[in-house]
Amino acid sequence: MNARERVMKAWGLMEGFPDRVPIQFDLCESLLSHFSKELDLPLSITRNLYEDVTWRISGNEVRLALGSDIVVTGAAESSSFNPEIDESGTWLNEYGMRMKQGSIYVEIVDYPLKDVETIEDLKKTIVFPDLSLPGRFDDASALVKKYKDDYFIIGDIEVTILTLVQQMVGMEKMMIDMALGEEYLPVFINMVTDFHIEHGLKLIDQGVDALWIGDDFGAQNGLLFSKDMFRNIWKPSYIRMCNAFREKNPEINLILHCDGAVSELMDEFIEIGFQVFNPVQPGVAGHEPHHMKDGWGDRIAFWGAIDQQELIPLGSDEELEKDILEKISILGAGGGYVIAPAHILQPDVSPERVKTFIKLCLKHGSIYQER
Repeated sequence: MNARERVMKAWGLMEGFPDRVPIQFDLCESLLSHFSKELDLPLSITRNLYEDVTWRISGNEVRLALGSDIVVTGAAESSSFNPEIDESGTWLNEYGMRMKQGSIYVEIVDYPLKDVETIEDLKKTIVFPDLSLPGRFDDASALVKKYKDDYFIIGDIEVTILTLVQQMVGMEKMMIDMALGEEYLPVFINMVTDFHIEHGLKLIDQGVDALWIGDDFGAQNGLLFSKDMFRNIWKPSYIRMCNAFREKNPEINLILHCDGAVSELMDEFIEIGFQVFNPVQPGVAGHEPHHMKDGWGDRIAFWGAIDQQELIPLGSDEELEKDILEKISILGAGGGYVIAPAHILQPDVSPERVKTFIKLCLKHGSIYQER
């Protein structure tokens, strides 16, 4: 059984059970650089439209050599894009956000639509990256051509609808304007949805097996806003987007990345058409593995669930092994699970710890049973 078959069986896209729970992980730049040297492999970096997603879609050769069953690719900055870093260390990305490098992730220091109040303001101000520019999907095309037969390939369009709106106008303004029912907001949401429909369709054209949509509707202790707001303001756009992807390719696998305590929305996610839920953020209410598997495991698959904030960098090997065994035995029972850290592994995780995580996943990966 190769990696592609393993993932497809785990996520119910092919009949039968996988020989073990598939593995996936994302590594920050310093970890990718370390393993590139250790393994004597070239490090290929795809600079994404939104900077932090770069580390989702880069270094596939390195991650596969370490044991990942999945290739993750996505759109790159255009060949003609050349961001200029000013004297304060900030730059404009292709969305017009002014960015700076934080201690771990990039941070937005100025929102391009922070002053938008009307539909007219929006139409005069909004600029989306041109997805037809040269170089945008060269890396994705090459990865699909190289790995399609052996690995499951995911096209990443994270920072999708809610998050892109938030990153363009600012969180506080978005939340206030949602509550006030500002007229520009539904128009802007539709614009963002149209942009990401085009984005996803272009990745489908490259031949990806799945699309990874990413938006965070939750905080550590609950939803960011009411379920009714989700249903009335946001849900219709996700339905429209997912329907467009399925119309293009009925076999496309649709994955939702959503951080926070969002178990209240699981039925909504399934109704929209998502088939895989990621990252099953550990340590938040409602995400306990039994609760997730018993509540929705017959209708949606899972990907993630291993804590990268405390457990992987700071926990003992025994604690990590216990958690991996628990997640595999519960979320992986009868299939339906790809094991992974809940987010990109950062420099606080040692290279040896990364290898320990992979070794333990392989050690216990076949310990699941039919439900």
